[in-house]
Amino acid sequence: MRKAILAGLLAATIVPTIAQAQNNELRHDRRDVRDQQRDVARDYRHGAAPAQIRDDRRDVRDARREYRGDWRDYRGRHPDVYRGPAWVGPRGYRWRPVTVGYRFTPTFYDRRYWIDPYRYHLRPVLGYQRWVRYGNDVVLIDIRSGRVLEVNNGFFF
Repeated sequence: MRKAILAGLLAATIVPTIAQAQNNELRHDRRDVRDQQRDVARDYRHGAAPAQIRDDRRDVRDARREYRGDWRDYRGRHPDVYRGPAWVGPRGYRWRPVTVGYRFTPTFYDRRYWIDPYRYHLRPVLGYQRWVRYGNDVVLIDIRSGRVLEVNNGFFF
């Protein structure tokens, strides 16, 4: 009994530390992507050589790939976060696959369908953009026009 209690206390102190390390790693990777994108924009602004622009764009791709890999690792280690309740759409509508540019009616991106981008490690929203749950997918929508800006298919289990 004593060993079980000690093991439980040890696990209770180690697990949050590991989760915090994963969050820090994802935050660092997002910052790295932004820095690389800033370098590419600076190259274009200052008229850098095409080879330099190409190298910096490759760095952006590599940084994004690393972030996606870390995000998949996080998602694989925390499946309960992505196993939400069943999606219930607006009355009289049913789920159909959507792509970038599709226009939703306002009932689909009502406040009750918004999700917190920080909880799911999605990129932050800007201005009138919102992450919305649509079936098992997560869709970034411009709430002024209802137009889809980004789609993450099969996001929820």
